[in-house]
Amino acid sequence: MTQKENNKRIAKNTLLLYFRMLLTIAISLYTSRIVLSTLGVEDFGIYHVVGGVVAMFSLLSGSLSASVGRFLTFELGKENFERLKLIFSTAITIHIGMAFIILILAELIGVWFLNTQMNIPPDRMAAANWVLQSAIVTFMINLVSVPYNAAIIAHERMKFFAYVSIIEVSLKLLIVFLLVIFPYDKLSTYAVLMLAVSLIIRLIYTSYCKKHFAECRHELAFDKTLLKEMGSFTGWNMIGSGSTVLLNQGINILLNIFCGPAVNAARGIASQVNYAINSFVTNFMTALNPQITKTYASGDHEYMFTLIQQGTRLSFYMLLLLCLPVIIETETILNFWLTTVPEHTVNFIRLILIFTMSEVLSKTLITAMLATGKIKKYQILVGGLQMMNFPLSYLFLEHGFFPEITLIIAIMISQLCLVTRLWLLKEMIGISIKSYLTVVYGNALIVTLLAIILPSIIYFEIESGITRFLLVGVGSIISTLTVIFFFGMSSRERQLVFDKLLILKNKISW
Repeated sequence: MTQKENNKRIAKNTLLLYFRMLLTIAISLYTSRIVLSTLGVEDFGIYHVVGGVVAMFSLLSGSLSASVGRFLTFELGKENFERLKLIFSTAITIHIGMAFIILILAELIGVWFLNTQMNIPPDRMAAANWVLQSAIVTFMINLVSVPYNAAIIAHERMKFFAYVSIIEVSLKLLIVFLLVIFPYDKLSTYAVLMLAVSLIIRLIYTSYCKKHFAECRHELAFDKTLLKEMGSFTGWNMIGSGSTVLLNQGINILLNIFCGPAVNAARGIASQVNYAINSFVTNFMTALNPQITKTYASGDHEYMFTLIQQGTRLSFYMLLLLCLPVIIETETILNFWLTTVPEHTVNFIRLILIFTMSEVLSKTLITAMLATGKIKKYQILVGGLQMMNFPLSYLFLEHGFFPEITLIIAIMISQLCLVTRLWLLKEMIGISIKSYLTVVYGNALIVTLLAIILPSIIYFEIESGITRFLLVGVGSIISTLTVIFFFGMSSRERQLVFDKLLILKNKISW
């Protein structure tokens, strides 16, 4: 497949994923408002933090998921279809075994931790246990389904993701209406209904894979060489997965212990806003990542470096375009969206979006690292740095610092990890640090500083209200697009935009 065909495939898959995302975001934001209003701030916070107890056990599933995705995509790049079958069957067998092991650990440790260590009001403890048990079952379902989802992404069947998303968000919208009319405990009911949706979606994904992909036929198979290779990759990748779990669910539990469920609600809302915005980039990366892995597998490293740099810049620009007006007008947006805004929500949203913008600069680097399969040194250093989020956050919270300190720490460590990744990848794949810092990082910094000027002037010169909100939004878009065009693009990229605009003009004129 030529580079032009690869680029077209990336663009097509990205558009399909955007359709999926726009529908998901629209319904998710609406349902979040209703769920928060129906459950109340305290129960909403409990739902988010209790789910985090089970997510602590996703350390292994995160590692295995990355392993399966990497191995399937790599073999597709080499067109080794017989090995694909062996990889898939081995992965399914491992996941089933791990699901039962984690079930035992979750029931023993998770139940004890929830009932003895977490900051949950006594009268809500029964409902919290319902949430925990529903989360455990949901987690087991998702764990066994990991190889199937990895197969869909490896085959780049993004259209199917779009179709299933329509079903998923429709079911979640139905849950909102059922939650309002059902006479049972709202928190327990919500947890059980979300479990039901998870089960339905998993069955759909599994059925599709078995029907369309020849390798997705599970047989009880163990290949010692493959098992050792996947086990080594998984074991070292576990460090990175563990650090991510500690950063998200671990910090959420710390906030519960030191600050209470109301702060968990604020962080939960911030996470949903971040998910809505970050989905734009995540969908693009989902379409791009298989191409990075396949170009590495085929030995076309020059094109892989091009994908890494262009993919990172485009991802950052897309994120900046969306984040800038939200960061500036966070308070106004929350007042429009929610009937009740928990304390700390404004600061949490602003900081979590800045953290996401920092992290997106490393996304393609992580994909390139996974493609090599040589991750021992990488995970020890980068994963070790990321794990520092948890002890540092604990230290600062214990000494009475404000909850937002957890995200400030995360942003600083994210920047340190970026530098470390570049240094390691220079040794692993020969990436040019100077080129990356100039073409990607420096470019992103300049574009951000210039783009923020116009909307900031509008924000400080006009009184708060709908007029300022609209002007900041329009000003942010115009400013960001203008700066990206003149300062964020190369002359070749600008010429490409001119050519596309000329073609569009001629079509309209005709």
